Amino acid sequence: MSKTKVRPSLKNPFAPPEVIDFNIPGEVASAKTGPYEEAMKEGYELIQRPIKSVSIGQIEKQHFKKRMTVWERIRVLTDQEPNILYQNWGKNLDGASLVTGILNIGGRDVAVYGHDFTVRAGSMDATNGNKLARLFYMAGEKGIPLIGMNDSAGAFVPAGVGGLDGYAEAFTALRKISGVVPSIMCMFGFNAGGGSYLPRQGSFVIQPNDTFFGLTGPGVVKSVLGEDITPEELGGPQVHGQSGVADITVADEVAALRRAVRLLSYIPDNNSVMAPFQPTSDPLERKTWEINTLLKKAFNSPTGFNTPFDVSIIIQQICDFGDFIELQPDRARCVITAFGRLGGNVVGFCANNSAVASGQIDVDAALKIARFIRFCNIYNIPVIFMEDTTGFLPGREQESRGIVQAGRSMLDSIVDLRTPRILLILRNAFGGAYASYNNYPTGADLVLALPTTRLAVMGPAGKEFVYKDEVRKLRAAVAGKIKQGTQERIAAGMDGALAKRDAEKEVNDWLRAEEALLNQRYEKELMNPKEGLALGSISSIVMPTDLRKVLGENLNFFLRHYKPSPMQCVQREFH
Repeated sequence: MSKTKVRPSLKNPFAPPEVIDFNIPGEVASAKTGPYEEAMKEGYELIQRPIKSVSIGQIEKQHFKKRMTVWERIRVLTDQEPNILYQNWGKNLDGASLVTGILNIGGRDVAVYGHDFTVRAGSMDATNGNKLARLFYMAGEKGIPLIGMNDSAGAFVPAGVGGLDGYAEAFTALRKISGVVPSIMCMFGFNAGGGSYLPRQGSFVIQPNDTFFGLTGPGVVKSVLGEDITPEELGGPQVHGQSGVADITVADEVAALRRAVRLLSYIPDNNSVMAPFQPTSDPLERKTWEINTLLKKAFNSPTGFNTPFDVSIIIQQICDFGDFIELQPDRARCVITAFGRLGGNVVGFCANNSAVASGQIDVDAALKIARFIRFCNIYNIPVIFMEDTTGFLPGREQESRGIVQAGRSMLDSIVDLRTPRILLILRNAFGGAYASYNNYPTGADLVLALPTTRLAVMGPAGKEFVYKDEVRKLRAAVAGKIKQGTQERIAAGMDGALAKRDAEKEVNDWLRAEEALLNQRYEKELMNPKEGLALGSISSIVMPTDLRKVLGENLNFFLRHYKPSPMQCVQREFH
């Protein structure tokens, strides 16, 4: 007796068949149909084809990998019906693996594209590239921002050079609208080659866990270099988050899309307008007592004015309801770059973070600052700088990596900044770091300082130059004091070698104490805001509890007299 093999099915045998009547409006439906009804039915099927032609198995594969389909991702971005554009479906599915459209997100028009991995693994062909380029150019012409959802296996191999041409056309279009409209790129799945270069042309890249993008995949690395490496180690979010290739890393796809929507709320539609104003019930007059408490606990501790603290706490207390979004949070933590709102206006924060390496500026920090400031400059976003740094990080490793060039990139971006900008000196402002960090000579609109400011050419080591004669006398006296102390101890009956060691210890302790007194004298006389105030390098002193009020009122003043517009200045050679 043969057994009939039962195969599982997702079809409900009791479900009635779906029948769609195509009726001419105003006419009574009849059983008889003609060419018009047939044309309407075929048209409806073409409209539904991108969604309904994909098999359930392909969708299940995507879900099994903990990934959404492109249509599900669109639904996370907005609850309104998308306006899908450029539906290309050739006989070989040309153009089918890419969805382009316009979404309404928070009342704003946003151009969106997404690879459909359920169709040819989201691969790129010539039709796709042309479709994508048309979307990019349209976004630039209409002045609307762009969100990309990248989930592609790369160029469609059977398409031959057409896939490469498609990428080249998309590359070119995206580069031409760069600086005209901002773009946010979400990385999903496994992307390599052109699938990595294209999104990195965007303004911001968001990468969830369990995703990969890079020049090549682990398989190519093994075949070329013989190196065994996992996708996570080669191009995962931890790698790209620390290098700055990814601006934001998150847990999963939903978090990436939600973060994209949140980031969108802080950036303008294009380079001719301001970022969206958001009315707030958080009064500018709110006292920032928490900042006062933070600084009091830090500077009254045993380590005094050398005590590190996390500057993000200060940013939080200044922003409306403490809300801000940090960019590249895993890279160069010695500086924090973030968007927040102050009195409803979007503002960029660029703050040295003494909690990491005393806030010293290294290669990564300089490039991180330069990238952020250039974006704010292009898109009319005012910037508040918070300075607390002992200078640029010295050393062989930094010099070999090009700290001079990276520092120049940072300085160039600050000098070129045309938007309203305020410098707030929190504590340390030493040497070249102060000279290149948005002071009046480099173009600041306003320079403020806390009473805790220590503005000087050098830190405590400056005593070597200011009091060099006194330091020289102290050190010159060391040998004589050791000799005299040794003789006194030998005369008292102490062994010669022991007497010398004891005398050396006593004299060294004396020298350290005397140098500590000179340090205190140097800090009291020169490491303070008095000289800066006298010279006009600082406009005024602000109390910690008044920071939100003073910064907000001055920002409002500068914005009232700022006209947003595309950049008209000469574009510099370096960036």
